[in-house]
Amino acid sequence: MAYRLLSGGLEGVDAFPVEVEVDYVRQGLPGFTLVGLAEAAVREAKDRVFAALRASNFRLPPARVTVNLAPAGRRKAGASYDLPLAVGLLAASGLVPLERLNNLFLTGELSLTGEIKAVSGVLPLAILARQKEAAGLVVPPANAMEAAVTHGLKVYAPQTLAQCAAFLAGAAELAAVPRAALETLPPPRYGLDFGDVKGQHAAKRALEVAAAGGHNILMLGPPGSGKTMLAQRLPTILPPLNFEEALEVTKIYSVAGQLPPGSGLMTARPFRSPHHTISNVALVGGGSTPRPGEVSLAHRGVLFLDELPEYSKSVLEVLRQPLEDGTVSIARVAQSVTYPAACMLVAAMNPCPCGYYGDAEHKCVCRPDQRDRYMSRLSGPLLDRIDVHVEVPAVPYEDLRNTAGSGTSAELRARVLAARAVQQKRFAGESIHYNAELFGSLLERHCALSSDGHSLLKTAVKRLGLSARAYTRILRLARTIADMSDAADISPEHLAEAIFLRVLDRAE
Repeated sequence: MAYRLLSGGLEGVDAFPVEVEVDYVRQGLPGFTLVGLAEAAVREAKDRVFAALRASNFRLPPARVTVNLAPAGRRKAGASYDLPLAVGLLAASGLVPLERLNNLFLTGELSLTGEIKAVSGVLPLAILARQKEAAGLVVPPANAMEAAVTHGLKVYAPQTLAQCAAFLAGAAELAAVPRAALETLPPPRYGLDFGDVKGQHAAKRALEVAAAGGHNILMLGPPGSGKTMLAQRLPTILPPLNFEEALEVTKIYSVAGQLPPGSGLMTARPFRSPHHTISNVALVGGGSTPRPGEVSLAHRGVLFLDELPEYSKSVLEVLRQPLEDGTVSIARVAQSVTYPAACMLVAAMNPCPCGYYGDAEHKCVCRPDQRDRYMSRLSGPLLDRIDVHVEVPAVPYEDLRNTAGSGTSAELRARVLAARAVQQKRFAGESIHYNAELFGSLLERHCALSSDGHSLLKTAVKRLGLSARAYTRILRLARTIADMSDAADISPEHLAEAIFLRVLDRAE
């Protein structure tokens, strides 16, 4: 007897339908064959499934079993096919009449004792099941809240294979997982605040401008000046995730298997801080079975690269395409996948190998050629994608002793939200959302200068030897600074501050 069940596989951050076909024939020699381009974890399902069936007191009659995972031309990976395979064996053998199985999607890994364990990628599968107008989705209990995010889909979360079989047979009831009203997301709790940062008013202002316009930022300063502390607090002043953005972020973490068990929708913007020893694949994603990398896990949030020149040159260069396009495309012989990667890059570095070049309190021991070699590790095309460069000097003793808080996250966030609202209105109907994305004719249209502004910028270009890319970024920053002042036009004061936020241009 043959039986067909519905499940799903993953390709990128989306799911595709997979039919689990089980052919159960009580003739000839007993055997088990699994076909359908299954990878190792899927092929090993046989031993897990039969052990779980025995532990659940199901005794299957000897038979020749053939399992096909269709479509046969697409790779299947992971342990999520355990549950549909076990249920398919019960149905095809006639051991359990599964009255409620029609048009249900199933996913889950089985333990040897019959418990249903968490798997990756449940949220994309839930979205697929809703699109296919499924009668419901059966998931592990640890994935229940994640699947219940999807509107208009009944989600069931049995604890064990025996409980799942009893429910599908109509012998027991199982309540659907309730869905919370998630369109209005609760505010995230970060536990950090810019008010904790002593001094560094210029750096705080630079981060505020970067957050307001979606600009990438590079901080230069000696060790212990607070660069990491500042970067960690950047998500606290970014606008809260809306429902669609939260869904995008949750899908990525679900596919990567990094969604905390029992959690639902992610409401806090991600903050990722990989070590400088990270590989290309770990940063942008990939592998024999492609998985999201750090730049995708930072989607709609912050990617913080500390000690930027310490990263290998190849790692830094692979960042160029994600920073430009907001996506990562990974091509393999068998498949090609695309992951979202629209994040803010926040980088930090010392001004020289010893870290104290230009510091009034410490003597730099680096030779000029060592400093030049250190700075040359950052290529022009990479710096071309960073709008803001700001110095973060050592904190004076007077600032360390000052207990009065200033520049709290709430104050900065209010100004950032106001500036973002201006940009949202300005770019309604356009292909961009933030000032950092301005280019070409849009840049000329929205960054028009007065005669005084042209005169100031012309002087800066000549005296500082600014490049064409620096000119573009100064205009973008000036537009953001004007938005933060609720000014319709860019004034010379806005341009002057934008030039100040390009410290590497002034150092050339």
